[in-house]
Amino acid sequence: MSMRDFSKRKRVLVTGGAGFLGSHLIDRLIARGDEVLCVDNLFTGDKRNVDHLSGHPRFEFMRHDVCFPLYVEVDEIYNLACPASPIHYQHDPVQTTKTSVIGAINMLGLAKRLGVKIFQASTSEVYGDPAVHPQEESYWGNVNPIGPRSCYDEGKRCAETLFFDYHRQHSIEVKVARIFNTYGPRMHPADGRVVSNFIIQALKGEPITIYGDGQQTRSFCYVDDLVEGFLRLMDTGPDVTGPVNIGNPNEFTIRELAEAVIELTGSKSTLQNFPLPQDDPKQRKPNIDLAREKLGWEPAVQLREGLERTIAYFDALMREDAAADAIKARTVAFNG
Repeated sequence: MSMRDFSKRKRVLVTGGAGFLGSHLIDRLIARGDEVLCVDNLFTGDKRNVDHLSGHPRFEFMRHDVCFPLYVEVDEIYNLACPASPIHYQHDPVQTTKTSVIGAINMLGLAKRLGVKIFQASTSEVYGDPAVHPQEESYWGNVNPIGPRSCYDEGKRCAETLFFDYHRQHSIEVKVARIFNTYGPRMHPADGRVVSNFIIQALKGEPITIYGDGQQTRSFCYVDDLVEGFLRLMDTGPDVTGPVNIGNPNEFTIRELAEAVIELTGSKSTLQNFPLPQDDPKQRKPNIDLAREKLGWEPAVQLREGLERTIAYFDALMREDAAADAIKARTVAFNG
């Protein structure tokens, strides 16, 4: 690398970097020549998501909880640290809120000390069970502040408040993305999210669990498209702060998703209905006009193609796990 290129290299901090989204973001940052400090406490992140970067000269892993201050030197910060699936964030709701709020305070304090820009991975959950459809950034939302999902919804809303207060009070350059449903390889197989749930159930030939009548809608964005949106938002000038919706505006019912997964896996799974969980949004679709205008961004990977890639990932993962279990069983039998 020439000295000129080296002088442009950034050292980037990614919190939650061993997670589903964080690991894909790190791959892109490394590919474009940045140095990356991956910080994760591995509560929901998985070290295997970044194992392929072990030993890379521009990659460093640090096990750390963002609820505690972090003293490092970096040029940019991506704050992705927080459990993002209902099963995980409801497991320890107090810790989820602390991660969103205290974690944001600590990362904003670091950005203030260093004088660097900082990105916040917010969520479409700030809209709650929306009374406006599709959701645009000017909508304030319809959120239950005391329900079982509130630790995540209100934690992320408070984090946005902190980001914009630091921006106004301390002139910190902030970038806030509101992430809509995202899927792809490296999703946690037990995170309870609808895409991973359906694929694993279909591959096992188990009944596919649909909550409610399956007519509630979601918009599914493939992870590569989402990360591209992150990078474009971070590379904008200081006049673009967000929040900006990043998601796929093509809307599908949960039943349509289940039927597509059954078709693509060739599964004989049947559909099984259960009661709808409390405060589960009945519709979710982003208005991405702002992303198109400010970032020149819109998703390129449509649902069928993205599902095929994700199914291939989970199929390989399940085969690897089955092979490992078989080896373990043979070893136990031999030693016994």
